[in-house]
Amino acid sequence: MRVNVTVNGAAEAVDDVWEGESLLYMLRERMGLPGSKNACEQGECGSCTVYLDGVPVCACLVAAGQAEGRDVVTVEGLAGGPPAADGEQRLDPVQEAFVEAGAVQCGFCTPGLIVQSHDLLERNPAPSDAEIREALAGNLCRCTGYEKILDAVRLAARRKAAE
Repeated sequence: MRVNVTVNGAAEAVDDVWEGESLLYMLRERMGLPGSKNACEQGECGSCTVYLDGVPVCACLVAAGQAEGRDVVTVEGLAGGPPAADGEQRLDPVQEAFVEAGAVQCGFCTPGLIVQSHDLLERNPAPSDAEIREALAGNLCRCTGYEKILDAVRLAARRKAAE
């Protein structure tokens, strides 16, 4: 089947999608967007979190066909704005904060954590530590111990407040 979907702002028509295929598989394998990670395939780890019509979802739990006519934003799509002075694509402030705070170790959980953190800061630009922990509760990380992740979200919140 063909799935017509807008991904990261671009209208796409994805062919040969089979009925049981997940949105995650379609994004990674058919569209060449490897940012969202395939870890648990059960919606338990959050590594595959993307926006679907502005709501964070685990892409491994969404059938690709359910994305028909809808809007998907992946971690790759969060980067944007005008290019930097050197011509490089700008990262989203949350992405920059994760790099600067050292919240990235193996990187497997990072895309989902960034999307979820981005959503939190869109809804609540000055979250408390408890609110950050609650928002990220569905995202598992086995490397960082979470403190650097909290540091990154705090840093991104401070930067967004200064804008």
